[in-house]
Amino acid sequence: MLHFYYTWSFYCGEFSRRAPPEKINLSSIIEQTRETYGVDNWGAGYFGVNRKGNLVVHAPENDNLTADVFEIINDLRKRDINTPVLLRFPQLLFGQIRKLHNAFKKSIKEFDYEGDHLCVYPMKVNQNRAVIEEYLREGSRYNFGLEAGSKAELYAALALDQSKDSLLVLNGFKDRDFLKLAFAGASAGKNVVIVIEKMSELRHTFSLIDEITAEDPDAVLPMLGVRVKLYSKGSGKWEKSGGEAAKFGLTTTEILDIIRQLQEAGRIDMLKLLHFHIGSQLTDIKRIKNAMKEAARTYSKIRQMGIPIDYLDVGGGMAVDYDGSRTSFESSANYNAQEFANDVIYVIKMVCNDENVPHPTIIQESGRYLSAYHAILVTNIQDEIETVVEDIDPLLVDGDDPQVVKELLDLRESINSKNYREYYHDALEHREELFTMFNLGLITLEDKGKGEVLFWDVCERADQFAQQKKYVSEEFDDLRRLMCAKYLANFSVFRSVPDNWALEQLFPIIPIHKLNKKPTEYATLCDITCDSDGIVDKFVDLHDVKPVLELHKLSKNEPYYLAIMLVGAYQEVMGNNHNLFGVPHEAHIFIGEDGHIIKKVIAGATLADALEVVRFDTVQLRDNFRRAVMKRIKDGALSTKQGNGLIEFYESQADSYTYLSPNGTDS
Repeated sequence: MLHFYYTWSFYCGEFSRRAPPEKINLSSIIEQTRETYGVDNWGAGYFGVNRKGNLVVHAPENDNLTADVFEIINDLRKRDINTPVLLRFPQLLFGQIRKLHNAFKKSIKEFDYEGDHLCVYPMKVNQNRAVIEEYLREGSRYNFGLEAGSKAELYAALALDQSKDSLLVLNGFKDRDFLKLAFAGASAGKNVVIVIEKMSELRHTFSLIDEITAEDPDAVLPMLGVRVKLYSKGSGKWEKSGGEAAKFGLTTTEILDIIRQLQEAGRIDMLKLLHFHIGSQLTDIKRIKNAMKEAARTYSKIRQMGIPIDYLDVGGGMAVDYDGSRTSFESSANYNAQEFANDVIYVIKMVCNDENVPHPTIIQESGRYLSAYHAILVTNIQDEIETVVEDIDPLLVDGDDPQVVKELLDLRESINSKNYREYYHDALEHREELFTMFNLGLITLEDKGKGEVLFWDVCERADQFAQQKKYVSEEFDDLRRLMCAKYLANFSVFRSVPDNWALEQLFPIIPIHKLNKKPTEYATLCDITCDSDGIVDKFVDLHDVKPVLELHKLSKNEPYYLAIMLVGAYQEVMGNNHNLFGVPHEAHIFIGEDGHIIKKVIAGATLADALEVVRFDTVQLRDNFRRAVMKRIKDGALSTKQGNGLIEFYESQADSYTYLSPNGTDS
């Protein structure tokens, strides 16, 4: 947190705030900035600040290779691609894949584990084609595959190139058509695993087996798995995903019934996988170890029945440390990839050895961990929404003003470091009196306006004195939240960070420039939707959740950009069309020896695109508008030139960006 010295300037009637005098040390300021925004805590080594004061992204394969985010945005502006824009860095996706693979490889070697480790990426985490294809490009080196939970995901997955030794795991509820697609995938050479979620799926599976083998007795059939409902539960926001009341999973009795039916049908050799999942963003390693013990014991007992299960799918849930605190807080994790791998491998090995069964190949579905880091949303601050009214010239308060206004002026002029708490309480009482008198018709609107200005002046000065104290009382923390600046950010919370709105998920937010200058403002963010929920007023901090974010003062005609970090998991696919703000522009960035290379740019949604989502026909809209204008021309209300100009303008807007033009300029 930055601390400031506050000084009176009585001669000009102002209360000024300035940094303490010191010799400017650029390295020290940048270091302090990194600490303020927690870059080294949540950045996982991928992000930093250069001497220009700009946010940079490091290439995982070579920390000396960096891309300057501010320069990227300036390059995109030259291509008429304005913010908001989603930046993708595929190399960060590759880096996470390698971290995960290497962590398990090291653990397997250290603990003499006799099984293997594979990963399947849950497509629901980010179904964007570019993300899936980049994941497979790197993941195929380690036989990493895919997980699909719907017919649409499966349809796409069947046409993608996977390693021949990777798996395609199918979770979720399935109907007959879903299962037919799965069988088609097995016939096409995919290593498909159908995870049975409920008993009816087994009946459909038997029916399809009979149909296919009747035509071709040697047909390739998919593998089968069962999802067990564990007693163990996860931790964090999604802990209800596990436990006995979980939506998915079979009871012990149901699993035994499935085994019996497969044995009676002579198809027990198809059962190859046991699966469980206790929730997303698992924050506490102890909960994970408990679940591993229970699942490994279940696997072992099934193996002892002579069932040829080869795979133990431990599900997803590996957490991302969004706030960098390395704790069990819901936006963090008290473990890293290596500790996770060590505990998974060690616990499963010990249980299997105890039960004298083979070590299974461990399947993992850690999509959030793999993809969160690779995407950054950059937006511009459009303007500041005034909360506290501007200062008032004391000369405007005269002898004819109501007594309550005069008393507020006296409080403003007399407040100091010793009486600020008392005067703040007095100001609160005077404000109530002001509103009461106005509602009774005893004072004018102008009197009310003067009183409001003076009240906020007293509050601002009281807050400034309070912040200089070693311990700041709760009432002044609340006052700071109330008085902080509100920066209008050119994006939609509902479209780009829906988990922040729906689940209060924290995402790191940082300016992409000016990081070699001390921030002087405390602010919250408001998006551009017409919804009071479209705000961000909780920010990451190492020891707590901050109610305000340290930002720089806005300068006229100078853009100010913020980056919302770690948005590569779930945010794009969960985003909605509130106010018809569409998907933002997108740019794919490669980090090379000469800095950044913009590999691909995908234009964001236009007005026409957004309207088509809600089934408006833009051709019909255009025709209707044209008829309305032509009628005005016919009635003489518009000239032909004016009417044609209106029509031309209306039609041109269909191809414009759904977001605001930065700083009032054309996009």
